[in-house]
Amino acid sequence: MSTIYLFANVCSRKSVYSNYGDVFRNPEAIFRYFEPQQDGQCPFDIELSHSGSDFAVMGMHFKLGLYEHQSAGALQGMIDLLMQNPELMADPAKIKNINVVAYEPAFGIIGDPAKRNPTTRQSADHSMVFIISRLLANAVNRGVVPKSNEEAWTNWMLSPHDYGYEALNDKQTRSLMEKISFSHGGPEYDKRYPDGIPTSVEITSEDGKKFSSGMVMYPSGHARNTTADLNAILQFKHKMLGSIALEDEECEKLIKTLVNIEKLSAWEMQEVYEFDYNKLQKNDPIDG
Repeated sequence: MSTIYLFANVCSRKSVYSNYGDVFRNPEAIFRYFEPQQDGQCPFDIELSHSGSDFAVMGMHFKLGLYEHQSAGALQGMIDLLMQNPELMADPAKIKNINVVAYEPAFGIIGDPAKRNPTTRQSADHSMVFIISRLLANAVNRGVVPKSNEEAWTNWMLSPHDYGYEALNDKQTRSLMEKISFSHGGPEYDKRYPDGIPTSVEITSEDGKKFSSGMVMYPSGHARNTTADLNAILQFKHKMLGSIALEDEECEKLIKTLVNIEKLSAWEMQEVYEFDYNKLQKNDPIDG
């Protein structure tokens, strides 16, 4: 074993001291083959962190459950509508149509007509039709009118179980999927992305009444959202996912460690993912 470690160490040192400082000065970098450059030149405009605007990642968002990033605006729109109009989840049969107005690329990717009939969890979590229908099904089946936005997100949060075999073939979810349509919001929506996730949801009832969420720009979890209690929702998400694998006490212990990761020492970082294997949950696989 010591021989392996020694060999790995030698290889590592050789790679550090014999390779080029970075890919841009490397004469063997792929772009140098297509457009020959003089040594020391870089064909890219690189803006370092000491000037200009912040990095794009700072404008992204936490997923509050399991769903494709670009569906977040529609999920928030649905949550807002259901909280303001609880009669919509009291009897979903009275819903005639749910129209989602979205921007490109969301309209063309997760709103793609080819994704209206997902048959696997991989296709379902990239299907706006399925994602919205599953959230609505959760709201209907749990029968509770949330008192707050945070309570709505946690009560109706999409979990791995929402993409398993039973969920994929759930008759109620499939029935709701038939009611959903899409519209492209055009330039008015397109220009607002990626600053936000511009989406609106309009529900039409069987008696012709219309309910509109208005444009949602910064759904809960988004970096520019200032209204949601993000920590409370994320804490619920951590427990929801962690409890699938670990017993409650062990799950809480691991979450506490990870939430406070910036306070850990270098030595503690080496053990950051350690847990008691005897406290693993014995669950059936979520087969989708």
